[in-house]
Amino acid sequence: MSQDVAAVVLAAGKGTRFRSDTAKVLHRAAGRTLLGHILGALEPLGLGQVVVVVGHQAEEVAAEADRHGIEGLSTVLQAEQLGTGHAVQQALPALQDGIRRVLIVYGDTPLVTASTLSDLLTASQDSAAALLSAHAADPHGYGRVVRDDDGRVARIVEHGDATPEQRRIDEINAGMYAVDRGWLERSLGGAGTDNAQGEVYLTDIVEHLVAAGERVAASVVDEAEIAGVNDRAQLAEAGAGLRRRHLHGLMVEQGVTVVDPATTYVDVDVEVERDAVLLPGTILEGRTVVGERARVGPDTHLTDCEVGPDATVHSTRGVEATIGAEAQVGPFTHLRVGTRLGPRTKAGAYVETKGSTIGAGSKVPHLAYVGDATIGEGVNLACGVVTVNYDGRDKYRTVVEDGAFVGCDTMLVAPVSVGEGAYVAAGSTITDDVPAGALGIARARQTNKEGWAERRRER
Repeated sequence: MSQDVAAVVLAAGKGTRFRSDTAKVLHRAAGRTLLGHILGALEPLGLGQVVVVVGHQAEEVAAEADRHGIEGLSTVLQAEQLGTGHAVQQALPALQDGIRRVLIVYGDTPLVTASTLSDLLTASQDSAAALLSAHAADPHGYGRVVRDDDGRVARIVEHGDATPEQRRIDEINAGMYAVDRGWLERSLGGAGTDNAQGEVYLTDIVEHLVAAGERVAASVVDEAEIAGVNDRAQLAEAGAGLRRRHLHGLMVEQGVTVVDPATTYVDVDVEVERDAVLLPGTILEGRTVVGERARVGPDTHLTDCEVGPDATVHSTRGVEATIGAEAQVGPFTHLRVGTRLGPRTKAGAYVETKGSTIGAGSKVPHLAYVGDATIGEGVNLACGVVTVNYDGRDKYRTVVEDGAFVGCDTMLVAPVSVGEGAYVAAGSTITDDVPAGALGIARARQTNKEGWAERRRER
């Protein structure tokens, strides 16, 4: 559809106002880097080429761009930052022969959508160029869109170069353009640095085109969508806006109940299926997926987890864990990396798991640690059971087979196995395998000393 269009993403800046050792476009909002958001908006457009202009921390930014796997993506270096026009100049030699239009966007505008960029491309089809603009409540600091008496775009004036009259204009330039390639190359070829910043302004192409008798269209969008991110406060605002948009889509388009959106934090790549319920204090991050009719929260924090249909997850922290259908988790449960809870399982209060598979219908009701273990189906691990997986140097696995019962306050010292249908007596420290169907007992025999307590009190 847009194979003759190339996107140029300007992502070379340091972001001084972030006061950070990390390049601005690598900071994260709602689960993605700023660069990741704009690349995500470009991907559905089916462009013929994407060129990312890198500068500060070039290798790290290029690696992030490559990580998204967009076909036809490449990076070019802007070694010295001499303005937006100069950045585009660095990208022009990298454009392929079949490219006829160039879409110019910024790596720090995470709220812009694929739909808006598509509309910008459409607006440019009958003109030499089109730009994005918005009417701002406070236009201070932005370039102004100056129109002629007929309402056509005449030029862009940067705030620092604007007259007092021009500064009263509330239509601001978003800095994003769709431009005929030939006109872009000719316009930037003659661009100078006679301005307040001493830089090559990309905005000069508008005046150049108008002077040549060419039409420049404007696609006006909501101010919030084109907002750039220049400091930590704006980063937080952008993240909040992205989450609001995503939650709205989940509720309206997916049929998800979000009891209190103000206290529910869901990254943009999280998937939640219909009739699921998200309760207050829920934080869902990364590639988390929540199945139909599942109930998550309150006060639950899941990162890169999978929650099956009809599962309940209450007051839980989980990372890279899988929770099976109809499972019950929480409250106050910690599912660490590599946890796999099967269907109809239970991991109850103050249970911690790590690197373990717990089979269908098995229960770990409370106050237990299951690490580096394979637990079969229909197993009961009672209160206080611990798989002792670490000897100070190496870690070992515990295996508890189907139908086994492990009594309260039992230590399973790995490597060890409990056979199918076996029982382990409460209070045992199991260091040897328990055969299938057997009863394992590993504790000192009880001794009662008659009258001892009375004699002690008399003393």
